[in-house]
Amino acid sequence: MTSTHIDVATVDFDALGAWMDAQGLPGGPITGAAPVLGGTQNVMIRFERGGRPYILRRPPVHARRKSNEVLRRESRVLAALRGTQVPAPRLVAAQTEREPVFYLMEPVDGFNPSTGLPEPHASDPAIRHRMGLEAAAALAELGRVDPAVLPGFGRPEGFLERQVPRWLKELDSYGELDGYPGPDIPGLRETADWLTRHLPRTFTPGIMHGDYHFANLMFACDGPRVAAIVDWEMCTIGDPLLDLGWLLATWPSNNGHVPGLPAPREIIAYYTALSERDLSAVGWYAVMACFKLGIVLEGTHARAFAGKAPKDIGDLLHATTLSLFERAGQFMAGALD
Repeated sequence: MTSTHIDVATVDFDALGAWMDAQGLPGGPITGAAPVLGGTQNVMIRFERGGRPYILRRPPVHARRKSNEVLRRESRVLAALRGTQVPAPRLVAAQTEREPVFYLMEPVDGFNPSTGLPEPHASDPAIRHRMGLEAAAALAELGRVDPAVLPGFGRPEGFLERQVPRWLKELDSYGELDGYPGPDIPGLRETADWLTRHLPRTFTPGIMHGDYHFANLMFACDGPRVAAIVDWEMCTIGDPLLDLGWLLATWPSNNGHVPGLPAPREIIAYYTALSERDLSAVGWYAVMACFKLGIVLEGTHARAFAGKAPKDIGDLLHATTLSLFERAGQFMAGALD
């Protein structure tokens, strides 16, 4: 999650108020408008109207090419999840017919652990341990949702078969950047070959978050419960076990933001107890997550060679890519068995 500078003055609150009136929402002046830092490059602004708090989510003033489509997808996902037990921001209303697309959601009463731990979490190791289990429980809940609530969303047919070729093609595309010498990633070919040989034969399609890790979770202020899974812009219909693999690939060490989290094997066992999915190939999903994330991060390293990203950031992310492929090697050797 990255902070961005947000100018509240760029929002036309008169037009927003008129639109809210048309949605039948409580009227009155809009007060207390303030930016919400964190999240993606999209703008988030908190405000109140008619005694009710809201979060406005909309594209930045200089929108990226896919900004509006991303918000259309997000609003559709949040609308579909509104009637489920999945902890997600509660959608109030969305404007998706014209651009800029935006939507309103209820504020989440919670905190993100990457910004620090409040009490009682900071001083209670039992709560911190339970936070890890609750992360697995929230993911299992998402995996139980019938993907039919999102008709035509994603391409589940051949989803797993596409992964290795898709990300190797992405890596090859970095060669178009001036100055990039090509990927120097030990274990790259071995990992790709292992993934191809051990591809799971079947899977049950479901809703995937697409970027499921601790920085995209908000926890309740009074205990270990996940208050909301946030940042749904990568959501699709695919294999939800890849979300579990992503969680394992990015699992914080005990000297991270939340000391005392359960070990990855305990996370797998807890998820297994809550899910009807076949986890016999869980190691494959963890390796696949390391492979994909490592290649994604290498893109910034490549752009740094072309002067399109800061060199120090590129070097840092390249080091992270190397550590992810090292972790993939551990998973291939049976670290999760």
